[in-house]
Amino acid sequence: MGKGGENYGKREVVNSKPTDPDVFPAWAKDIHECEKHYDVSQKSGLSTAEVENRRRIYGNNELEKHEGQSIWSLIMEQFNDTLVRILLLAAVVSFVLAWYDGDEGGEMEITAFVEPLVIFLILIVNAIVGVWQENNAEKALEALKEIQSEQATVIRDGIKIPSLPAKELVPGDIVELKVGDKVPADMRVLELVSSTLRVEQGSLTGESEAVNKTNKSVSEDADIQGKRSMVFAGTTVVNGNCFCLVTQIGMETEIGKVHTQIHVASQSEEDTPLKKKLNEFGEVLTMIIGVICIFVWLINVKYFLSWEYIDGWPRNFKFSFEKCTYYFEIAVALAVAAIPEGLPAVITTCLALGTRKMAQKNALVRKLPSVETLGCTTVICSDKTGTLTTNQMAVAKLVAMGGHASNLRSFRVDGTTYNPSDGKIHGWPSGGMDANLETIAKISAICNDAGVTHSDNKYVAHGMPTEAAIKVLVEKMGLPKGLYSGGAAGNDVLRCCQWWNEYEHRIATLEFDRDRKSMGVIVKSKSGRRSLLVKGAVENLLERSSKMQLLDGSVVPLDQNSRILVSNALQDMSSGALRCLGFAYKDELPEFETYDGSDDHPAHALLLDPSNYPSIESNLTFVGLVGLRDPPRQEVHQAIEDCKAAGIRVMVITGDNKNTAEAICHEIGVFGPMEDISSKSLTGKEFMALSDKKAHLRQSGGLLFSRAEPRHKQEIVRLLKEDGEVVAMTGDGVNDAPALKLADIGIAMGIAGTEVAKEASDMVLADDNFSTIVSAVGEGRSIYDNMKAFIRYMISSNIGEVASIFLTAALGIPEGLIPVQLLWVNLVTDGPPATALGFNPPDKDIMKKPPRRSDDSLITAWILFRYLVIGLYVGVATVGVFIIWYTHGSFLGIDLSGDGHTLVTYPQLANWAQCSSWKNFTVSPFTAGNQVFSFENNPCDYFQGGKVKAMTLSLSVLVAIEMFNSLNALSEDGSLLTMPPWVNPWLLLAMSVSFGLHFLILYVPFLAQVFGIVPLSFNEWLLVLAVAFPVILIDEVLKFVGRLGRRMRSSSQRPLKPKTE
Repeated sequence: MGKGGENYGKREVVNSKPTDPDVFPAWAKDIHECEKHYDVSQKSGLSTAEVENRRRIYGNNELEKHEGQSIWSLIMEQFNDTLVRILLLAAVVSFVLAWYDGDEGGEMEITAFVEPLVIFLILIVNAIVGVWQENNAEKALEALKEIQSEQATVIRDGIKIPSLPAKELVPGDIVELKVGDKVPADMRVLELVSSTLRVEQGSLTGESEAVNKTNKSVSEDADIQGKRSMVFAGTTVVNGNCFCLVTQIGMETEIGKVHTQIHVASQSEEDTPLKKKLNEFGEVLTMIIGVICIFVWLINVKYFLSWEYIDGWPRNFKFSFEKCTYYFEIAVALAVAAIPEGLPAVITTCLALGTRKMAQKNALVRKLPSVETLGCTTVICSDKTGTLTTNQMAVAKLVAMGGHASNLRSFRVDGTTYNPSDGKIHGWPSGGMDANLETIAKISAICNDAGVTHSDNKYVAHGMPTEAAIKVLVEKMGLPKGLYSGGAAGNDVLRCCQWWNEYEHRIATLEFDRDRKSMGVIVKSKSGRRSLLVKGAVENLLERSSKMQLLDGSVVPLDQNSRILVSNALQDMSSGALRCLGFAYKDELPEFETYDGSDDHPAHALLLDPSNYPSIESNLTFVGLVGLRDPPRQEVHQAIEDCKAAGIRVMVITGDNKNTAEAICHEIGVFGPMEDISSKSLTGKEFMALSDKKAHLRQSGGLLFSRAEPRHKQEIVRLLKEDGEVVAMTGDGVNDAPALKLADIGIAMGIAGTEVAKEASDMVLADDNFSTIVSAVGEGRSIYDNMKAFIRYMISSNIGEVASIFLTAALGIPEGLIPVQLLWVNLVTDGPPATALGFNPPDKDIMKKPPRRSDDSLITAWILFRYLVIGLYVGVATVGVFIIWYTHGSFLGIDLSGDGHTLVTYPQLANWAQCSSWKNFTVSPFTAGNQVFSFENNPCDYFQGGKVKAMTLSLSVLVAIEMFNSLNALSEDGSLLTMPPWVNPWLLLAMSVSFGLHFLILYVPFLAQVFGIVPLSFNEWLLVLAVAFPVILIDEVLKFVGRLGRRMRSSSQRPLKPKTE
């Protein structure tokens, strides 16, 4: 692609990606040097042959299309997860076993394949969601291309080509720019056709207003904001007309560099803190499953492998393949039991519900995992313009002349938007405007080209923001005494300005230019008198003024003392980061006494030559000045205080100048009113020059980085992340996109944000308001706490399932729970309560706690112990009820003999595999629902086909325990007496749904057959509840011990009172 630094005289082909030292600093060279370097003249431009030659070297003026990942690689990436891999292995093994059982003469039933098919379905859905999310990543680069110019007016072969496709530009081309044009490449300004050239480049540099451009060279080490002799691709000309020389095209432009940075940042995206925790959990789970499976295998080896010792050596090995595969199936069941299959679905559901809550608070989440990441945000890096401030200029102070030449009057002006009703003027004269204030209002209204309109419930400025703000001031000032402000234009936003423009009619305009720094208009009053109204830089107006107007309208000479007085007021306002404009007028205009705007009037020739403007605008009468700023949003100060209370640091990173940014930071509370910020406020360039950047970023409290470029923002985010911080970055411009992509949470502005910023972000603020971020962080914390509750709930349930299968294998009794039942419990029965735990109400002090560290453990040692105890009880209860049915006719006074089943002893149950060798062993038929189970032909089948009732009891106990256990998960430490179940009615509803689903598979014959279960009687349900309920009592005791331990720790850490007290 294009490289502006090539010496075209040599015609040598070089690498299209030069390093920075190779770039020709056109901004720092005069026009002649630039033309010589690029071997071109402004008048004739490049020749067609030269253009073709350069295109071969530098390519087209367009951004590269980075090849995204292929669909296949994205799909494979979704399986790069420990839990997913375990699930995949379990599915493959169970599929092979189901197939093997069918081939060995068993019935090839679809029910045998339910388990592997369901697991495969989960994995496919998970992969589809993952691929869809990944595929959205490249959209930021596509949006960047949309802001490029499509056409350009170019001079080639001495001929002006009006609509050349912008992609055909090459370095050295001469381009003409006019008002409204989008700049097609990075270019050096050669000639200003108009007196001024203003470019809106805030989206690229972060500056809050349009920038004046010049054709004079600037310092070689100037930052991007300081390159006043350059215009950059993707920015817009808002005023003026000029000719420029193309220096960089395509990927070498500033916007091309942003494109590269976005691509690089997207390559280095990391997993969210929760994903990392779940991956770690998956790895530990893999190890635990592996150990338990091997252990279960070893304790059951005697059942499928035996031998005899002959001469001290094992001989005559006997191996039963059928029993080996049976115990292998138990190991698979163990894996299915240990994996919380429903966890991904529940997490997705909880995050989706969180996004709905956030949307109600104007935070639109684009990427689901970012909801959880918000909760552990430790640093918010915020842009200033438009986020902390309104991005709407407003007058903050009005200084008018007093009753004497020795005093001034100062008025504080409220308001942060272009709404004339927003705020008032403090200390305003009760009798209305005096003559001096009327003159200020008249100049502000007439010497002004801006407008304000009301649409979509907001006030929008048209033209220069500073001029729009001055017109809003006129509306706040009202009309002269005795005049009603409604009038003919009663519905007009700027009705007062309209009245002034009707009162004195503008007949000529002296355009603003950078030399005299003022704008003037010649007006004709209704009486026919002509006068000149001027606004501009206060210093320049003072130099050209010889008189001043006092409060009553009288005019006195502007002496040295009065000049000092006004200059001091100017200095005071400027130090407060206010942008100041002065007002003056002139009544003596002998050349224009009869001028009416016609071209043939002798005075019209004076107006055609801008060099005459300074002499026309001389001997002025000075009347006052105003201070403007981009004001902070009203709610930001409280939001910053909330951040401090929540332990979140706020760093302001802006492209604006240092003084303005510091004043805003003091005002909104990032810095204290009298805080020494010499070490906390740096420009981007100063920060990059530091030897130990991380030490600077580790300072407590707020930090400010002004004049920041995209690379500075990226470096700050990168260093903070390296230091273990979880970074939320806000931005609205193209220049913010790389840092938004790199941050843990990229937050774009919905109103003022560019499409590039929105596509690079994780979250979009619908109201562009910083305080919305703070409320979103609170919501994120609440969601994380709730997710922690259901993750612990699901994991404790899985520990119980593992304990059940392990005890079954260790005791040698028949298998009480089969994989398809465990899958049903994990996916369907556990799902609704786990999801409902996501609706737990947030703690009241959630934003008073420090942020959790991203490496905080999901499960502490105490919590793990608690759930091991609970899990052990679940195992004992599910296996115990299985044994009770086989060995007891009644339990806890509950009669279980109603179905007529045969009782056996525990030793018989534990050695059921040797049943064929028992003499005189017979089994009576028993009933289950409408079915009768008979074992006349094979009594030993009582321990396999006949275990269906005992299995149903085990499964029902497991479901009931997990429902009661979900009540335990309402609070980590709080008793159910202090946090009763009805604080979360959704959980009660979810428990009802889960029990309903369990009844469905019990009492619908087809489903009961699929899951290998039978209906239960009333007494059997009493047994289920009696065995399941103690799980609540056990956890209440454990919670009490936990609370006691915490109190003891906190009291031992409390400092002792001094003896003097």
